[in-house]
Amino acid sequence: MDVASLVASTLLVVEYVVKVAAVGTVPEGRNPGSSSAWLMAIFFIPVVGLPLYWMIGSPFVTGRRHDLQNEANRLLIEHTMAMPGVPDGAAPGPGLTTLPRMNRTLTGIPVVVGSDEGTYGDTAAAFKAMAEAIDRAERFVHVEFYIASWDDVTDPVFSALVAARARGVEVRFLMDHLGSRAYDGFAALQRRLTEADIDWRLMMPIQPFRGRWRRPDLRNHRKLLVVDGTRAFVGSHNLIAPSYGSERNARVGRLWKDLSIQVGGEVVTAIEAVFATDWYAETGERLAPDLFFAGHESHPPGGRYDAMQLVPSGPGFPTEPNLRMFTHLVHQAVRSVSITSPYFVPDEALLTAITSAAYRGVRVDVFVGEKADQFVVGHAQRSYYTTLLQAGVHLHLYPAPAVLHAKYMTVDGHVGVIGSSNMDYRSYALNYEVMLLGFGGDLVDRLLASDAEYLAVSRELTLDEWRTQPLRARYVDNVCRLASSLM
Repeated sequence: MDVASLVASTLLVVEYVVKVAAVGTVPEGRNPGSSSAWLMAIFFIPVVGLPLYWMIGSPFVTGRRHDLQNEANRLLIEHTMAMPGVPDGAAPGPGLTTLPRMNRTLTGIPVVVGSDEGTYGDTAAAFKAMAEAIDRAERFVHVEFYIASWDDVTDPVFSALVAARARGVEVRFLMDHLGSRAYDGFAALQRRLTEADIDWRLMMPIQPFRGRWRRPDLRNHRKLLVVDGTRAFVGSHNLIAPSYGSERNARVGRLWKDLSIQVGGEVVTAIEAVFATDWYAETGERLAPDLFFAGHESHPPGGRYDAMQLVPSGPGFPTEPNLRMFTHLVHQAVRSVSITSPYFVPDEALLTAITSAAYRGVRVDVFVGEKADQFVVGHAQRSYYTTLLQAGVHLHLYPAPAVLHAKYMTVDGHVGVIGSSNMDYRSYALNYEVMLLGFGGDLVDRLLASDAEYLAVSRELTLDEWRTQPLRARYVDNVCRLASSLM
C-alpha cells in the first residue's frame, strides 16, 4: 500500500471512529433537536462540525466558570432562603398550585409579594423612570444589562448614575462583553464610567491576552436595575437607544419595541440576590446581605401588590427553569394563552404544549415581529408557523420595520411572566436570563393592556396566506430551524 492510500485509509478510520463516538456522546444532557443538529454537522462537515462542537457544543458549564456558578447559586439560595414567602397554598389559579413549588425547587427563590410600580413600553419613559429612581438613591445602585451604550437616549440614566456616585452612593455596573462591544462608543463608555468612579465589570469577558476566556456562545442576557434594595426594574430593555445605535434604523423607523416593569417590596430582595450572584461570578466579591438587602413591609396580594416569584435561568441552571415554567403554564391553561417573543423557536415540549392547548379549545395568541432582526432565528421561527396555524393558534405579526422585542406571557388572564428570556434554545440553555412571575394583583392587567396595544397595529397571519409561501422560502426556513439549535 502506497503512502497516499495509507493516509486515506487512516483518515477514513478516524472519521468513522469520531462519528461512532459522537453518536454516544453528543446527546448526553441535550434535547433531541440540538442533538440531531450537532450530529448532522459532525457527520456531513466533520472538519467544521467537530472543532465547533469541541469549542461550544457542550451543554454543560465547566472549569472555573462552573465552580464560580455553583458557588454563586449557593449564595443565591443563601440570600433568599430567609425570605418568608407566600404560603404554599397560594397559587396563580386553578391547576397551578405546583408551579411556585417547582420554581423554588429549581432556583431556590420563593414566592413573595411585590408592588407593581409601572410598566414601560416606551423606551424613553423606561429610562426616565430609571433615572428618577437613581436620583432618589441614598446608599447604592446596582445595574446589569446585556447591552449598554451611552447615547442621547440613555444619557438620563448614565447622568443619574454619575450624579449618584458624586454624592457618595455606591454604584456597581455590569454589562455583557460581546453584547456591548458591538456598538459605537464602547471604549469611551468604559473610560467615562471609570472617570465617574463607578465600579464596573464586563460579564463573560473574552480577553485571551489578559488570560480571560469564556465560551463565546454563553452570554449574560439579563436586564435589571436595583436601587437601595427598595426599587428594581426587570424586562426586555437593553440600555441603548431603540434604534440600537444605527442612524439608518432611526431614519427608516426600525426601532425596538420593548416592555419592562418597575417593582417594589419583597421581590426586590430576590432581584438584588441575582445581581449579587452575577457580581460574585465576575469579581469574587460577596455583597453582604445586611448591607444590600432591605427589609420590606408585608402586604397581601391585591391591587398593585402581586404575589411574585423571580425565576433566573441559564447555563448555571441545567434544569432550564424558564422553559419548564413556560411549558407548565401552557399545559395548565383552560381559557387563554398569550405569548409575545421576538425569537419564537419553541422546543418540542413547548410546541406540543401550545398546540395541545389550541386543540383543546384554549385561545392561543402569539405576537411576533413581521420581520426579525436576526436572519437565522427569524427564518427558524417561520418554520413553526404551519404547525401553529394548523392547530388554530392566532399568529399576530407586529408590523415592520419596527422590531417587537418584548418578552412576556399571560395565562387565563390571572398569571403572567415578564423579563429577558426569549422562547428559543439560546435563552433556554445558553443565556443567563431572568423572568418575573406574577399573580393575584394588577400585573396581568398591565400585560393584557400591552397585548391590546400590539393587537391594534398587528395583522393576523392566516393558514391560507401562509400556504402561498414559495418552496425556496420554506427551504431556507427549515435549514435555519436546524441551524438554530447549534447557536
